[in-house]
This record gives sequence, C-alpha cells and structure tokens, in this order.
Amino acid sequence: MSGHSFIRRAAIAACAALALAGHAALSQSGQAVRNIRVDVAPLRANAGDPTATWVEQELPRRLAHALAGRLTPKGGTLTVRIDYLTLGPNTGATIHGGSSPDNIIGVATIGSVQWPVRAATSYAASPIDQTMIEQSNHYRVSQLVQALTFWIARDLGA
Repeated sequence: MSGHSFIRRAAIAACAALALAGHAALSQSGQAVRNIRVDVAPLRANAGDPTATWVEQELPRRLAHALAGRLTPKGGTLTVRIDYLTLGPNTGATIHGGSSPDNIIGVATIGSVQWPVRAATSYAASPIDQTMIEQSNHYRVSQLVQALTFWIARDLGA
C-alpha cells in the first residue's frame, strides 16, 4: 500500500469516526429543540419547484409533530438543509423488484452538532399514476419527508 493511499484511508476513517462520535453524542444528549428551520434553497436549485415547495411546507410540520415532546423555549434551533431529492422512474423499472428508489439527502444542525441526514423509500408504479404524475410525485415526496422525519427524530432521541 502506498503512503498516499494509507494517508487517504486514515483520513477517511478519522472523518467517519468523528461523524459517528458526533452522531452518538447528539443521540445521548437529549438535545431540546426550541424551533425548527428548514432550508430548501439547495433543493430548489437542484430539483426546482414544486418539489422544493412540497418539502418546505411538509418537513417543518412533520418535525414539529414528531418532536412535540422535545420543543421548549430553552432548546436550540434545529436546522435541516435539504440538498437533493431524487425520484426513481415513474414506470416501475424491472430492477429493484419492480419498484423505483426515491431518496432525500441533506444536513441537520442543532447547536454545534451537524450530521448528514438521508432517507429512502420505494415507489411501486400504478397505472393511474401515469395520468396523475404531479399528484403521484407529491405523494412520493411526502413519503420521503415522513421517512426523513423518522430518522431525524430518532437521531435526536425523541
């Protein structure tokens, strides 16, 4: 193994350990939340509207509901930045067992702790979805937001 390869692998391992340590500290801290802020500017640049608007409307509401027992005036601000949201093909590709993978990716921050957030869902195509693509896509985005909310609330120990 070359010296450069060893250094690169050591750096990757150190970054992963740091991310896991921060993630574990966040989970154990029982960090209280005062308010919730969602930033979809990167998503709007990458996916456009109406996708960014759907996330912007649904994610704060779902997070507030999931974290209801943790909201307090003395808590920190939970900021969730959504960078990417991808929807698989609407046709129900034959790979992935006939379903399409959908993904949402971003970063959450509370206090001085920042961690990557991601959720994935599977979409099984329906013939009616082909005639109602916008409605179908809105449903798929809602499912991703719900899944992401679950993981963020879990990370915060809620």
